[in-house]
Amino acid sequence: MNISKLIIWGSAIVVGGFSLFSLLGHGDEVDYSTQVKPILNRSCIKCHGGVKKQGGFSVLFREEALGKTKSGKPAIIPGDPEHSDFIARLTHKDLEERMPYQAEPLSKEEIELLTKWVKQGAKWGEHWAFTTPESPSVPGKNFFAGFSDWFSSKWEKNDIDYFVTEKLKQENLQHSDQAEKGTLFRRVCLDLTGLPPTEKQLSDFLNDNAENAYEKAVDKLLASPQYGERWAGMWLDLARYSDTKGYERDYERSIWKYRDYVIDAFNQNMPYNQFIKEQLAGDLLPNPTDNQLIATGFHRNTMTNDEGGTDNEEFRTSAVLDRTNTTWEVLQGTTFSCIQCHSHPYDPFRHEDYYKYVAFFNNTRDEDSYGDYPNLRLFKKEDAIKVASIKNWIQQNSSTEKANEYTKFLKTWQPTYNSLSCDEFVKSELSDTKYLGIQNGGSARLRNVDLNNKNQMIIRYTAWNLGGTLSIHLDKPDGQILLSTKIDTTKGFVSKLINFNPVNGIHSLYFKATNPTLKGKEDYTALFDWFGFLSDFPAKNNSEYDSMQKEFWRLANISTDITLIMDENPQNLHRKSHVFERGGWTNKGKEVQPDIPTLFGGLPKNLPKNRLGLATWIGSQQNPLTARVAVNRFWEQIFGVGLVETMEDFGTQGFTPSNPKLLDYLSIKFMMEYNWQPKQLLKEIVLSATYQQDSKVTPEMLEKDPANRYFARGARVRLSAEQVRDQALLVSGILSYKMYGKSVMPYQPEGIWNIPYSDLKWKQSEGEDQFRRALYTYWRRSSPYPSMMTFDGTSREVCLARRLRTNTPLQALTSLNDPVYVECARYFAKRMDNEKSDISGQIKKGYLLAMSKEISNDKLLILNDLYQKSYQDFSKKPKEAMKLLGLCADNSLPKNMPDLAAKTMVAMAILNLDEVIMKE
Repeated sequence: MNISKLIIWGSAIVVGGFSLFSLLGHGDEVDYSTQVKPILNRSCIKCHGGVKKQGGFSVLFREEALGKTKSGKPAIIPGDPEHSDFIARLTHKDLEERMPYQAEPLSKEEIELLTKWVKQGAKWGEHWAFTTPESPSVPGKNFFAGFSDWFSSKWEKNDIDYFVTEKLKQENLQHSDQAEKGTLFRRVCLDLTGLPPTEKQLSDFLNDNAENAYEKAVDKLLASPQYGERWAGMWLDLARYSDTKGYERDYERSIWKYRDYVIDAFNQNMPYNQFIKEQLAGDLLPNPTDNQLIATGFHRNTMTNDEGGTDNEEFRTSAVLDRTNTTWEVLQGTTFSCIQCHSHPYDPFRHEDYYKYVAFFNNTRDEDSYGDYPNLRLFKKEDAIKVASIKNWIQQNSSTEKANEYTKFLKTWQPTYNSLSCDEFVKSELSDTKYLGIQNGGSARLRNVDLNNKNQMIIRYTAWNLGGTLSIHLDKPDGQILLSTKIDTTKGFVSKLINFNPVNGIHSLYFKATNPTLKGKEDYTALFDWFGFLSDFPAKNNSEYDSMQKEFWRLANISTDITLIMDENPQNLHRKSHVFERGGWTNKGKEVQPDIPTLFGGLPKNLPKNRLGLATWIGSQQNPLTARVAVNRFWEQIFGVGLVETMEDFGTQGFTPSNPKLLDYLSIKFMMEYNWQPKQLLKEIVLSATYQQDSKVTPEMLEKDPANRYFARGARVRLSAEQVRDQALLVSGILSYKMYGKSVMPYQPEGIWNIPYSDLKWKQSEGEDQFRRALYTYWRRSSPYPSMMTFDGTSREVCLARRLRTNTPLQALTSLNDPVYVECARYFAKRMDNEKSDISGQIKKGYLLAMSKEISNDKLLILNDLYQKSYQDFSKKPKEAMKLLGLCADNSLPKNMPDLAAKTMVAMAILNLDEVIMKE
């Protein structure tokens, strides 16, 4: 080192020394968030917080803590601990007066800290997660960047590593060496695509000796279609995606298009804030595309109760509350659901804040209906072209407004009035709480119907008895007849168009039905699904009018696939929102308007107070939580534990970040530099030296950091339920790469779906659909795919912020005995058998395919021994060999049957190795 460097280095030490002395000199200030709040949460707030306010005293908010109590004076007097009851009661001799009440007293150090805090003015502070992140300087680069080699060992590959190095030094830990090349490649393949490398991918990588070989491999993985499938799998837990509705009947629902949207969004590297906006409010965007409507399925994944006799409004409300809770848990990492019944006991959220937030979601068209309306109708290609041509024709011959109105009706059957909204039933009812059924001479009312500029009514109904008529009266049962029509018999539900003379205004409509041929009290003239109103089909004088109108109504009536979407109520159906006293949906308190919690200062005035305004705020840089929660989730998926371990709770009761500076650094970089794009963030993470470490655990690491929260080693965690299955399929050579489409039904034992009141059957898929990725497996909430649940899958009745990994004997029993895994072992054995080598060479090949590295001699000996013993066994017991290979006497039996059966045992052993089902 030359003399000039020594002078600069010495100067740095002097300046740094003075800075350190200055900081220490002012280090007596008590920090509320890190020192005071934990004591209050642990010892005070259960009696003096959001739920209870004993003695009129609460320490949840500063104004409450400093306000007058039931005694008439405040318990905390800032600057005067001697006259503050809050301090005096901590050391009171009378146990009835001493606080905490009927609990262990605070320690001497804690009392001294609280006394000092009050003396300093009882200054409040905001919890770290609720403050805007500030970008910290990178350790080792922030001071004399030219001398960063003195601050590090040159282990660091990017900025992440400098933050990790700093934390490791603080914890007296050393980083680990880089993982072996093949092991690292298997790890990054699993992390980015959810699959181990193929034989070709591994060979290409191992033979690439370029300095940037690893980075090139990462770029290929990020660009592969399997990347989107892997990350969609993570998101579907958060979205509580399911192919069924939930609750007792748990009937099927069509929403697989939403799953495909998520796959595409990740593959296209859609900015995360746009991803949020489309899912929360895609329908409110200007001229939304079909994909943006499909995206709103995120909040249509809520459950629907089809059980007869249930209150549809109760379960609609339940879905709205779930949307509120899910939005906060998934996007904000906060236990907001706690304030449904009362103010939050630990975090600064008030009871009223909850219902202001609920108001954002309380004005959508869905009503817990059997038809799961509103839906987006998925036209076949040729019909979709005709829909587009009708839209263009109306736009050219009438107006854009009319074109949008009629196109929306074709695609969504909206806006319509669900028959479930009817009331004032006379000889009528909501049949099985699904449809309006009217008996002979019966009637029902539909309120608040907007008839302005309307002269056509569309009725969707089904009828099976001749002789019925329907009349509709304005505003009262014997009021002016709006229209009258014959009820034709149908095959299933159809949509019927009826013209009427225009009547402007908002009206109640009374539906009266007669059919003198009906004698039974329970016979219906018809079952009605919904009612819609339109103006005249436009451009009546155009020569193509008749053909266009005919094509329009053909398209309106054809059967299509559907997917569930969100749609906002028109103004005349706007729902008011109220505080639910004590959380009960029938106990409505004061009316509230949509807004974000007071803590964040209210929704910016330039944003609309609807879901679009909310989504825009959530995805803005002004929101302190969104980027942190997202970065933490991506980090957890890679390392097995988040920088904040409690991914669902960034509040004061959750874990503090193990590396807060790194979390904020990545959060700001995610927003500012990467423009919210996940691929760039993930690339930075996997290119770090921190990620590329070996996962071996030393006794020192195990003692100081058993959960690897400081990242002194590579991740060692079990693969997810989906990855365990997908890996077995890929290694055995039978994985189907087919993407998208309706969910599939691979092998499942019979009888699992024997559920009362349900005619749903598990029909096993054929051909390659049996071997598709687990992402596409049909998901029934009341009976999820069994092996998935064994490996910690979820029923998805509500969102799940993180899966907790378990280790049970059932997992070994599943991977050793489940017919899916046995079949994989058979194909894997054939794959090894194709290797032109002796048994040792074939076992080596099998191990390489599974683990992406060469097998050790010890393991080779063990597996060789297993083969020899199994071969001897199956040679003596050919029927057992036939059973294992799934053969019967009618088949032409292979000559090498004992050999193939023995290799199947070896293949099964390899697939069940701890290192194979682990990421290590």
